[in-house]
Amino acid sequence: KAITQGMVTLVSQSMLRRLGCCFTLLTYVASVWDNLITMRSIQENGELRIESRLDEIIEPLREKIRDLEKSFTQKYSPVKFLSEKNCKRILVTGGMGFVGSHLTDKLMMDGHEVTVHWIGHTNFELINHDMLEQLYVEVDQIYHLASPASPPNYMYNPIKTLKTNTFGTLNMLGLAKQVGARLFLAFTSEVYGDPEVHPQTEDYRVTEIMCYVSMKQEGMEVHVARIFNTFGSRMHMNNGRVVSNFILQALQGEPLTVYRSGSQTRAFQYVSDLVHDLVALMDSNVRSPVNLGNPEEHTILEFAHGSKIQFLSETQDDPQRRKPDIKEVKLMLGWEPEVPLEEGLNKDIPKPKTARMKTGQASHN
Repeated sequence: KAITQGMVTLVSQSMLRRLGCCFTLLTYVASVWDNLITMRSIQENGELRIESRLDEIIEPLREKIRDLEKSFTQKYSPVKFLSEKNCKRILVTGGMGFVGSHLTDKLMMDGHEVTVHWIGHTNFELINHDMLEQLYVEVDQIYHLASPASPPNYMYNPIKTLKTNTFGTLNMLGLAKQVGARLFLAFTSEVYGDPEVHPQTEDYRVTEIMCYVSMKQEGMEVHVARIFNTFGSRMHMNNGRVVSNFILQALQGEPLTVYRSGSQTRAFQYVSDLVHDLVALMDSNVRSPVNLGNPEEHTILEFAHGSKIQFLSETQDDPQRRKPDIKEVKLMLGWEPEVPLEEGLNKDIPKPKTARMKTGQASHN
């Protein structure tokens, strides 16, 4: 019995010591766990504060990014869907220019794939290329419009203009031959100079020899047009032509500059009429050069009527009369200009605040 009581006493003491160790261990574990929870809470609160602070800093940047995305995201009008058979791959040289950009718009709206203005559109590709260098791209049609067009530009560096026109045309002829594409060559009514025949007919002068030699010898499909005075949106305000000069001078409250007596005549076509003719000519079987313009003739003085006028002495290279004979294009394409001068001007005269540039040397071209 004594042994039994002693053993119980020893067991009880042993158990107590074990229980004490367990309690101590549990207390330590609880303490560590509590510290971990506290540290985690501090960390989470710190992270939340850091994230909150970062959000405060980043949010204005996000807003700016959203604004930039909105400014760069253009909403295009729905384009016509064409089957693979009818959808053409088209190269437009000078496609960022006045006429070229309008032509690109029409071709895109018609559902074709255009290489050169609707940046970001799946049907569009932009190429930055020197026309003096050869180019290879798989296309079905080539509209060759690349050339300095305004009088100040081509008179500033006439040699470069000649090189661009000559070698650029040769390069496009080479590309058209290589890929079997149709080529449209845009020429200017300036080939008529100060004409002795009025109105000017297509056979007055032929300077498109390279194209027609290529057509005859190589069997290529080539179309040539001589483009007369064209106006509309996207004209450069300092391009030196009478329409842009008069609009800019009027918006700036300056007198309109008229050379000599103002009896010189010009015929003005709206850009949408020209673009319609370019596409119709490309899709036609017409092989002879044609005039594209509006035969509605106006004197410069008539054009400036109702405004304050400043008469100046004669300017260089200012033809007395300029009017296209469009009987051929009317007969072959069955179409003539639709937008009268006054209607076109009312469409595109900008608000006064946009007229901030100084006028360059005026011209009646």
